[in-house]
Amino acid sequence: MGGRIDRDLKDREWREIFHFAVRNDARFQRGLVPEDTVLTPWLRASWTEWPVTLAEVRQMSRLKLDPERAIALEYGLMLVKTSASLWYTIQLCQQYGLDAITDSVGHDRLLHRMKIRDRIAVQTFLLRL
Repeated sequence: MGGRIDRDLKDREWREIFHFAVRNDARFQRGLVPEDTVLTPWLRASWTEWPVTLAEVRQMSRLKLDPERAIALEYGLMLVKTSASLWYTIQLCQQYGLDAITDSVGHDRLLHRMKIRDRIAVQTFLLRL
């Protein structure tokens, strides 16, 4: 799982999709931050180019951090949680012959990117509400 997460974190297109969704998609933000959290002020565009790995996020989580590094840790945790949840979704779909359905455009786009990049044969659907 760690290698798969790192592959997502290194994938520029995946990171751009993630960043756009976390800034602009309330459905995507659910599960990452409490409702009504304003993310825009600290979500700089440069985060998409921040070279981070799962090991670095784990390391930061063990340290007492200054405010800037604390923000980096929060962003890193959002990346890791999103990647891990999508990989577990793919695993469950493959194991039980299920389709992945989401109501979040951001999650749908990330799943589509992962399917293409890693040649994964899983059906995904975006539920439009």
